[in-house]
Amino acid sequence: MTVDLMARIRHATRDDWTSGKDKWHGHIDGLSLGTDVTVLFYANDTPGQGPKWHVHPYDEIFILRTGRALYTIGDRKIEAGEGDVLLGPRDVPHKFVNLGPGRLETIDIHLNPTWIQTNLDDPELTAQN
Repeated sequence: MTVDLMARIRHATRDDWTSGKDKWHGHIDGLSLGTDVTVLFYANDTPGQGPKWHVHPYDEIFILRTGRALYTIGDRKIEAGEGDVLLGPRDVPHKFVNLGPGRLETIDIHLNPTWIQTNLDDPELTAQN
């Protein structure tokens, strides 16, 4: 291996990325790893809970580690389970909720060196009011 490649090796411990809410909750920006990919770790134990309606100016890949979730990506709803992988295209609003029973854990790969998110009014909630 060349010296240039060895200089690029990075190591982040859990303390570098965890939010403190849960051992599988937090994120690490690609900038801190010297790459163009930011990784989010998400977990919750409450069915019906999850990230609210939002959008990113880049693609996002969702990997379900544990549990079941209902993803809304644009106008499409997808029930996903452990081991499933989904794509949220850039500029397409999305959200997901834990379907239960039990714990949901995801790894969300943001194809950008930093996490950029715009939270939006949820059209489903607006329609209910």
